[in-house]
Amino acid sequence: MESPQNPDALQHAMVGKIADYIEHLRGKPSSAPARDAALMCIFDLLGAAAVGIGNIGPRAIRDVIPAVYGDGTNPVWFTGKGSSLIGAAWANSAAAAALDLDDGNRFARGHPGAAIIPVAFAVAHETGATLEDVITAIVIGYEVGISVGAAKTSYGSSGTWTPYGVVATAAALRGTPRGVIEHALAIAGESAPSQAFASAPIPRIPAPEGSAVKEGIPWSVVTGLTALYLAEAGHTGPRNILESQRHYQFPADQVLGEIPHICATYFKPYACCRHIHAPLIALERLLAEHDIVPGGIDGIDVEIHSAGLRISNRPAPENIVDIQYSIPYCLALVSLYGRESLLPLTADALGRADVLALAGKVTLSLSPALDAVYPQDILACVTIRVGDQHFSSGPTAPEGEPLMSWDALEEKFKTATRFVATPSRIEEMLGAIRSLRSGDAAPLEHVLADLKLG
Repeated sequence: MESPQNPDALQHAMVGKIADYIEHLRGKPSSAPARDAALMCIFDLLGAAAVGIGNIGPRAIRDVIPAVYGDGTNPVWFTGKGSSLIGAAWANSAAAAALDLDDGNRFARGHPGAAIIPVAFAVAHETGATLEDVITAIVIGYEVGISVGAAKTSYGSSGTWTPYGVVATAAALRGTPRGVIEHALAIAGESAPSQAFASAPIPRIPAPEGSAVKEGIPWSVVTGLTALYLAEAGHTGPRNILESQRHYQFPADQVLGEIPHICATYFKPYACCRHIHAPLIALERLLAEHDIVPGGIDGIDVEIHSAGLRISNRPAPENIVDIQYSIPYCLALVSLYGRESLLPLTADALGRADVLALAGKVTLSLSPALDAVYPQDILACVTIRVGDQHFSSGPTAPEGEPLMSWDALEEKFKTATRFVATPSRIEEMLGAIRSLRSGDAAPLEHVLADLKLG
C-alpha cells in the first residue's frame, strides 16, 4: 500500500500504511493459503481454550466480568454463559492463553491467536459478519500484530504488541473509517500492557514469579477494543508512535500482506513456552534412539539461544505457570511420563518428587552459534549423560512450524481435550470444525455458545 502523501501524514506514515491495508483488504476474500491457515488457527485455538477454561486466571476473569463489563449474549466459550463483547473476548482470550498451548510466531516472539481470534468471534457476534469476513479479519489481525511485534527493537511480551492486531481485527469487522483506525492503533500502542517485569532483559533478578497475568494477552484484548471504541468516539492517540526508531524499526520495503504472516504460524505439540520445544524434541529423539531408561540418567545438558535463558527455568516450579516456563522441569516431566504429560499440562504435574530430582540434573548454557541464527532458526542441542556415556543431539528445531496438517491438528485436539470432554463431545466439536471448513459456521456457533466443558 502507498503511504500517505501530505506532510502531516508523513509524520505517522506507518499507522497510515496499516490503516490503508485494513481498509483495502476488509470485506474481500482471503487467498486460499491464508484462508486455510486461518481455519487451522481457529481449530487450534479452540482446543487451547477448551483445556484452559478451568485454569485460575480464566475462572477469576469470568467471576468479575459481570461487574466490570456487564452481562450480554456474546458467548463465553464452553460455559453456556454470555457477556458483553469485551467481557466475552477477555474471558475467551484468557482461556486460550492459560496453558501455553496457543499458536505463535517466532519473528514477533509471541502469540497472536489468543488475542485476535476471540476478538474476531466476539465482534462478529455483534455485527452479524459472514464467515468469510471473519476469516479475512483474522488474517488482517495476524498481519498487523505480527508486523508490529517483529519491528520492536527490544523484546516485549505478546501483550505489548497484540493490541495492534486486536484493533485491526475489530476495525475490519466494524467498518471503522480509516482516520479513526489510525488513532485507534495509536491509542492501543501507547496504552498496551507494559509487561516491564516480564519483558526485562536478562539477567532478570529476580525472575518473574509464575502467575495468571503471564504475557498480558487477555488484557491486551481489553486495551485494543477499548482503544477502538475511544477512537470511534473522538479520542486521539500519538499517531507517530510507530515512527519511533528507539522502539520500532520496520523494514524499508515493508509490504503488508505480500506473504501473509498467518501462513507462518506455529502450533504447539506441548503446553509450554516455545523456547522449551526444541530441547524437548531433541530429548525425546535421544531417549527413543538409544533406549535410555529415565531412571538411569545422570544429567541432561541443554545448549540454547539467549531467549531460551530469558524464561524463568525454575527446576522446582511453585505453580503450573512456572512449569510452562521451565526447561528443566518440562524435560524431566517428559522423560519420565511422556509428551502427553504436557498435552495438556495439569495440576498433577506439579511437585512430583521424581520429576524434581531429575530436573535438578538439568543444566542450561548459552550457545553463541545457536544464538546467532535466532529467530531465523530456533534450535537447541541436548546431551544426556548416563554413567560414562554421553548421547548428544545435533541442532534440533521444534515441531509444528509452519502450521500442522489437519490430521495432526485433529490428533492434538483429541489428546488435549481428553480430560475436559467426553468422546461424544469431542466428536461434536470436531464435526463443527469440519462444517466450518466447508463454509457452514452454524454448528460451531452452537458449540461455542451452548456446549459446557470442564
